This record gives sequence, structure tokens and C-alpha cells, in this order.
Amino acid sequence: MAASCSGAGVRAERRPAFYALATGGWRDYVTLLHPPYTAWHLSYVAIGAALAPTLDGGRLVASLAAFGLAVGVAAHCLDELQGRPLHTTIARRTLWALAALGLGGAVAIGIAGLAELGPRFAPFVAVGALAVPAYNLELFGGRLHGDHAFALLWGAFPVLTGYFAQAETLGAAAFAGAGAAYAFSLAQRRLSNEARSVRRRASAVEGRILWRDGRAEPLDTARLLAPHESALQALAAGHVLVAVALILTH
Repeated sequence: MAASCSGAGVRAERRPAFYALATGGWRDYVTLLHPPYTAWHLSYVAIGAALAPTLDGGRLVASLAAFGLAVGVAAHCLDELQGRPLHTTIARRTLWALAALGLGGAVAIGIAGLAELGPRFAPFVAVGALAVPAYNLELFGGRLHGDHAFALLWGAFPVLTGYFAQAETLGAAAFAGAGAAYAFSLAQRRLSNEARSVRRRASAVEGRILWRDGRAEPLDTARLLAPHESALQALAAGHVLVAVALILTH
């Protein structure tokens, strides 16, 4: 919905996210997936896998499926149960059911992977199973629902898991990649926090920018959101392309 003007102020757009579709029906389920962010974080799984010395297509598909179910479905359903940040009309029982199916499916894939990867893969399955409810339901007093926890769980961890699922060990490339993913995810969090605050919490934006050449530029919702959200869109697309490029090297 377009921003509406009233006097000197400009009211924030009502869409809760730049990728949110109109509320209702199938559109709620698309919005619920946070498509650009889900693709972004799945790219870390692929990047981790591609950094390994050899790449097994079956293991890559399984890794992507597990993280897609855990992050794309379960985590986002649990997040929507915490105050409806995306304004969907999906029933609570449906969100709980989808979260359970998503996380259960991810854990099942992980357990199946133990047969091929061995018991050293068990900590990855356990961390993934615990991270989703701990972060998205803000357990432990919300201590894990912060910028650095986000960067660790949704940035570094997918890279390490993707790498281990291929190499059955962790090498220097895995840790370097995880560090990069941590840094990028921290940047993502800082950008998205500001954009979300303006979209979801601001009732109006007022003011102007006075440039040294004498120009006066109105400061409104669109002006505040544009640099953050255009950067987020570019970063999401860029990460996916980097993942594809690395996979193609194999």
C-alpha cells in the first residue's frame, strides 16, 4: 500500500516488509517464507558445500532441503506466532502445524544423514533442532534473539554444516567462509532492523535534508527505506549468484 501524506508528516507504509504481498489466501504463505532472506541463507549452505574439496549433488540437495524446512518454514512460522509481524491471517494452529512439520522434516533428514556421515554429524543436527525454537520463540529470556546470535545461527552455522556434509570434517576454508557469512549476516540484521522499525513501528516520518548547495529534500518513509532495502535486495541476489558460481566450479 502506498504511503499516505498528512500535513508535514508522511505515514509509514503499511506493508510489513518490502517483499510482503497483499494480505490473504495463498499470498500469506508466500510472504511467510520471506523469499529473499530464505534464498540468502540457503545460499550459505550451498557456499559451504562448494568450498569443500569435492561436491556430492545428493548431499547438497539434502542439506538445502533440511535448511529450507527448518529456516524457510519452521523458523518463519514460529516467528509469525510472535505478534504477527507479517500481518498474515494464517490460523495459529496452521502455523504450529507447519512449524512442527518443517522442523520435524529437517531433523528427519539430519538423522538419515547420520547413517552416511557418522556420529560426528549429530551435533549439527542437535544445534539446528534447538536453534529454531530457541531463537524464534525467544527462549532463555530472548538471549539468543539478537544480532550476533542471528549471524551465528543463520550465517556461520549453515556454511559449516554445508561443508561438513560434503567433506565429513571442517577445514580452514569452512571457517573462513563461516566468518564471512557471519559478517554478512550481521550487516543484514543491522540493515533489516532499521527498515523493519520504520515499516512496523513508525507512525509518521517528518523532516527534510538541507544540502550545502541550497537544495531541500523532503525526508519521508520512502527516503528512509530506500538505501536499506535496496542494499538488502542486492545482497540477497548477490549471495545466491555467488553460491551458484561456486557450485558451477565443480
